[in-house]
Amino acid sequence: MTKNVLVVDDEPTITLSVKEGLEYLDADFDVTCVKSGEECIDLLKNNQLPDLILLDIMMPGMNGWDVAAEIRKNPEWGKIPIVFLTAKTDSDSKSFGKIVSQDYVEKPFELEDLKNRIDRLLGY
Repeated sequence: MTKNVLVVDDEPTITLSVKEGLEYLDADFDVTCVKSGEECIDLLKNNQLPDLILLDIMMPGMNGWDVAAEIRKNPEWGKIPIVFLTAKTDSDSKSFGKIVSQDYVEKPFELEDLKNRIDRLLGY
């Protein structure tokens, strides 16, 4: 069964490594990458709904907090699990992130750990 994951991060090395890494570890992963919160919302508006969203917090324009809030406002989108994938390691961000998302992963991270977290959230 295909696991559709959307990676939202303005850093191309992160999106590429997550996409290639997850798809290498498990052929069932289908990873789409966008570089901004605005692009994420546009995909959702076009009914391109992933099974899970990996979301950076610190991005220009619409940051991860804003994207998560926008997603949670929509009843259909609000069912999509969000995992923050971020370099924000302060305790306030971690605490808030755990309230508004299903998981909070700090950069740098291990791809195998990220895969296991995604699998757990998707029920695999």
